[in-house]
Amino acid sequence: MTPKILIIRFSSFGDIVQSFSCIPELAEQGEIHYLTKESFGALPSLCPEISQVHQFNPKLGLSGLIKLSLKLRKEKFQLVYDAHENPRSKIVRFIITCFSSTGLAIRAKSRWKRFQLFTLKKKDALPAPFKGMVSFCKPVGVRPKLQTWRFSRVIKPERLKELEQYCENIALVPSAAWDMKRWPSNHWQELVGKLSHESVVLGGPQDFFCQEISDQSSLSTNLSGKLSLVESCYIVSKSKIVVSADTGLLHVADILGVPVIALIGPTAFGFPTFERSKVLEIPMDCRPCTKDGRGKCSQPIWQQCMVEITPKRVLEAIDSNLAE
Repeated sequence: MTPKILIIRFSSFGDIVQSFSCIPELAEQGEIHYLTKESFGALPSLCPEISQVHQFNPKLGLSGLIKLSLKLRKEKFQLVYDAHENPRSKIVRFIITCFSSTGLAIRAKSRWKRFQLFTLKKKDALPAPFKGMVSFCKPVGVRPKLQTWRFSRVIKPERLKELEQYCENIALVPSAAWDMKRWPSNHWQELVGKLSHESVVLGGPQDFFCQEISDQSSLSTNLSGKLSLVESCYIVSKSKIVVSADTGLLHVADILGVPVIALIGPTAFGFPTFERSKVLEIPMDCRPCTKDGRGKCSQPIWQQCMVEITPKRVLEAIDSNLAE
């Protein structure tokens, strides 16, 4: 019987994507199952190495989580990898592994090291740059590997054909969950206005500022709010190059081997991993100051570490990459 391995990661988008980096090598050891929140259930379905996706609906509460865990216990996993380590994942792993021979691997939060880094400003508390994909692979003793996703598993053929018109462009990702890690909107506008290549702007339905960015050039198309999460991933996979701050789509480009220019400011854990990714950043003593973009900027110039990454510098990086 083929051994079964369960990976648990409920959220967020970027972390789920980064957790996929351990799957190719793990799949050589057994049949991969993946447990995540229902809202992200389509993402693991893209990975050809994942045999089965298990989804949890948070609305079902604790009783629903316990019921799902008992069902998963019957799968008799050889290994459970808790890649989240939050209250939900701890409940699941306990129910599956208690009084059984199932092995357990955990990606620890390293809270003490985070406290040293962000509060005590001990710069060497964690590896720098901190590559999330490496941290997801380390607990299970594998190395990050590039992937090819099967979008036809999730997106219908006729929709894929509709999306072809937006492929082979430069993909721009100006949105981010928290304002402090966003590259300034006026910088995006200047960049779009100076680009001599066709571009698409990706974002969510609430990212109204994307239209103003796209309006700076007739060569730019605003797709914010017009695509599903998986469709945005597909556009990224077919782009010439991606420009993004610390967002989930940055990690999608990274793991799929698409050239990406990462605009990294206050966050500690947003760095890409693979060779085709280029990081633009400003060295400052206060960096990093946050794990995900929440908090306040301590500098007289708010968001100085992002403001000083100029459109000229980004444009030069794009041109250099396209010339390779």
